[in-house]
Amino acid sequence: MQTNELTLSGTVVWGDDFEAKDGYVVIENGVIKEIGEGKRKTEAAIEGIIVPSFVNAHTHIGDSVAKEPDFMPLEKLVGPGGFKHRILVKTPYETLVSAMSDTIEDMFATGTQMFADFREGGVLGVSALKAALRLTGENERLRAKIFGRPADGTGTEAINELFGTVDGIGMSSVADYPVEDVNSIVVEAKRRKKMFALHAGERNAEDVKGAIELEPDFIVHLLNASPQDFKKMQDKDIAAVVCIRANLVTGLGLPSLRQMLEAGLTVGVGTDNVMLNSPDMFSEMEFISKIFHLEAREMLKMCTLNSARVLKEAESVGSIEEGKKANLVVIRTDTPNMRNVQNPIKGVVRRATRNDIAAVVYEGKVVK
Repeated sequence: MQTNELTLSGTVVWGDDFEAKDGYVVIENGVIKEIGEGKRKTEAAIEGIIVPSFVNAHTHIGDSVAKEPDFMPLEKLVGPGGFKHRILVKTPYETLVSAMSDTIEDMFATGTQMFADFREGGVLGVSALKAALRLTGENERLRAKIFGRPADGTGTEAINELFGTVDGIGMSSVADYPVEDVNSIVVEAKRRKKMFALHAGERNAEDVKGAIELEPDFIVHLLNASPQDFKKMQDKDIAAVVCIRANLVTGLGLPSLRQMLEAGLTVGVGTDNVMLNSPDMFSEMEFISKIFHLEAREMLKMCTLNSARVLKEAESVGSIEEGKKANLVVIRTDTPNMRNVQNPIKGVVRRATRNDIAAVVYEGKVVK
């Protein structure tokens, strides 16, 4: 049987420890077959800094139809019945699909090959996202994990139909729904072995305890959570996702990111609402690393392997290891921006942009 082999060379960000080594990666039939140090006899097709492709652990791409709204309190902006939801209700289906497909193209162009979207609008909202993915070559260049929610709170939707269309359930704050309704959704999600996630600690601390008690797979934001909350999350194996640029746009401040990491939480990164931010993980990574002065390897891991772990996909993606799917980004070292970078991982984290991408490899195929 004929094999499809591809060789990359340069600086390989290798393994779960993200060590930078001069070497090569051999890909065969979509899977990383071999990683080695030094030169390989076979000439490499592409050279540069080889990193795992990005995993964006939290997005809302439906609001791509209303970018850069006026500043307003969070509840008026994205709360139930707020600006965003009024826009989504009145936007024609075809317009919504077109705007989301533009955003998916933008994510792909900036090295993201997996993203998790909290999709509003029930079954119809999920259908629109799937239509947008088909327009942009779903399963050929990137993959989405869809976290849906009932269209009318939690009680009136045909729950069976919704569960049949999604990877998981992604709710807003527990404060937005009757407790018994949220509990019934959680029980059903766990019965069906679907992921469950929600927002908490974004506006205040009042919903954090209730969110943790539900034992979701992950919680988004946690701006007002305490070290004691992080300890409880770690004990219950609940991951965290931070969306730093979005939090600053809404004027809500910063989460205690270092304390999350010190507590042993798995912390992933998301870009959140497209109406507030571009879904560009290069921008998010640079921003977070410079605000929190995080070590470059830890920062890159948060945007790749950690986010893959949050989404329960780390067995196949998120790091460069033999046997994993070959979902990779190769960064050029000869562009004006990247030339003379002394530390390759720091260069990728703190200054690389879409203009420095030499290639995007999705399951072994060069797709950009």
